[in-house]
Amino acid sequence: METLRRLLPSASSLIVFEAAGRHQNFTRAAAELGMTQAAVSYAIRSLEDQLGQPLFQRLHRAVLLTEAGEKFHADVSLGLARIQRSAEQIRAKGRETHVTLAASTAFASMWMLPRLAKLREDLPDIDLRIQTSVRDLDLEEEPIPLGIRGGDPSHWPTYHAALLAPEVITAVASPAFIATHGLPDSPAALATFDLIHLEEPVRRACDWAEWFQSAGIAYRARPRRLAINDYVLVIQAVLAGEGIALGWQHLIDRQVAARSLVPVGGHVLETGLAFYVVWPRSRELTPQARRVRDWLLTEGERSLGGPPPGA
Repeated sequence: METLRRLLPSASSLIVFEAAGRHQNFTRAAAELGMTQAAVSYAIRSLEDQLGQPLFQRLHRAVLLTEAGEKFHADVSLGLARIQRSAEQIRAKGRETHVTLAASTAFASMWMLPRLAKLREDLPDIDLRIQTSVRDLDLEEEPIPLGIRGGDPSHWPTYHAALLAPEVITAVASPAFIATHGLPDSPAALATFDLIHLEEPVRRACDWAEWFQSAGIAYRARPRRLAINDYVLVIQAVLAGEGIALGWQHLIDRQVAARSLVPVGGHVLETGLAFYVVWPRSRELTPQARRVRDWLLTEGERSLGGPPPGA
């Protein structure tokens, strides 16, 4: 680059040259650039002196690019166009006020929705857009900066991952269900009750067999009274008194605190996995996306400070 600096001390002369070559007229180039015709003529002459040969033929009432000028103009135009596009993209990115977050419907409905008012209060200048999907979206292929993923981050080597919440699972029922059917006080007793089953279509999720196994109970599957493939509907069914379901602590903590959901069975499964805020290593977050990420992590830490379900 030092050689280029000696060859072309003034980059502004290239902007003048591009306009003059495009218009084939110094006066029109001057009008576009807000300069005088004399200033344009001087900038072109200085550029020609720096390069050691003429770039324009000066005719009586017009100017024409020389052969060398035409080739140089094509390269300069291409280079300046690329620089302009890059600068416009950077400026647009700096002005963006929206941030998209990819998440499951359950996370969007049960974790984000109750916190939206606080998000607006804490980040009033940011427009959060939540994109839900039955599978984890590939953020490297999608124009989405942030996502929520559950599992083991060693399986996502192309992503940064910051802990949002550990995976902690307990069985939950509604007060109305308990009033009608009684309170199961052990995993063995729980196995005799009506259980609601989550049938995740794509993402892997802990099921009743795994939960009972972690409690040391050999669970014998009974005919399924109710199976649902959407976790939000599973919890709605529990609230309606249809049965008992597995509850992920970070999603149901507010309902447990409000006693609309009650931990039952006396057993809590900590899987050793967790839920994370993730973002691609291949590109930097915008300042707005970094603020949303940090806000999510702060809210996650605040949630972890509360008592676990069943405590």
